[in-house]
Parts: sequence; structure tokens; C-alpha cells
Amino acid sequence: MVPIDIRPARKGDIPALAQVLGRAFHDDPVMSWVQPDVERRKAALPGFFGALTRHHFLAGRGSEVAVSEEGVGAAALWDPPGRWQQTPREQLAMLPAMLRACRGRLAVARTITDLMKEHHPEEPHWYLAIIGSDPIVRGGGFGRALMQSRLDRCDAEYAPAYLESSNPDNIPYYERFGFEVTGEIVLPDGGPSLWPMWRAPR
Repeated sequence: MVPIDIRPARKGDIPALAQVLGRAFHDDPVMSWVQPDVERRKAALPGFFGALTRHHFLAGRGSEVAVSEEGVGAAALWDPPGRWQQTPREQLAMLPAMLRACRGRLAVARTITDLMKEHHPEEPHWYLAIIGSDPIVRGGGFGRALMQSRLDRCDAEYAPAYLESSNPDNIPYYERFGFEVTGEIVLPDGGPSLWPMWRAPR
């Protein structure tokens, strides 16, 4: 097993983190629906994740990376309790990257965002917005180490956690960490579903 170091994400990690998440989500059902053009999606996703991290997640200090000798292998972008909504300033800063990622499909992306907000729980919680491992290290324990790191803190703070699974294949994985499906967010016009999942503290 490759030694894995879990630590807070830093500004200098953003380029590598963005590339890892771009590769991790390239075949994600929701991302593929938002941007069906494979080459556009491949080109735009790293910039999208980089902008999200730079302009929103770093300030909340909930982001972590799993690092080996080869560099960043996985990343998790968490929002601490009470901080999951982006500010108007953050949204403005992220807009160019959003436009590139959702080229021609911005209304679709806005619909998804609105539905996610509508279903988001009101009780204070840690929100796992994004977690992904580089496909070349998938199965090597990077994602598991990241999940356990933050969930240990959730349990220490007696705080619940929440996420939306955009891929049905990942639901059993999250269930192993104590998350339970609480519903289904069906995207319009024949789009895929998102599954809200809640984890009570242990």
C-alpha cells in the first residue's frame, strides 16, 4: 500500500487538485449531462474545479488532499456548518469558469443548482460537495483516507454530514461510511438523478 498523507489543501495545490478532480468527474453522469461534448468537458472541468476551490472552498478551510510521493492523488471539498452557500462575490469570481464548463448549457446547470439548494437540509452539518480520486490511483485507499479524516472530525464535533451522490454506483461506497439515502433529486428533461445522503455522527 502506498503511504498516503492527508492534509489541508493549500493555494499551491490548486492546479494539481483541479486536474485530479477533472479526471475523476470526466465520466460523471451529471457532468456528462451538463456538458455532453467530451472534448469541451475534458478541457473545462479542471478550470471549473480550480475556480470552485480558489474562490469558495479554500476560505472555508474544509478542503483536504490525499498526497503520495507522486503528488495529489485525491481531493475532498467540504463546507463547514453554516457555510455551504456561495456568496454573490464568490459566484461572480467563478462565473468565467462556469461559462466555459457549461458552454451552451448554463440554464441546465442553473436548474441543477436550484434543485440542490431546494433539497439541502437546514440542520447545521458538514457538507461534502465534491470528492474524487485520480483514476490512476482509484482503489488505492486515497478516497477512503480522505473520507475518514473528515468524518473523524464530524464525530469528534458530534456534527452530521451531508452529500449528494451524482453516480448511483457510488451509493454503496458512501453507505459504508454511514451515509443513508434520504431521497432522489430527479433532473428535468430526461436528465440523471442525484441522491441526497445524510450521516448522523457516531
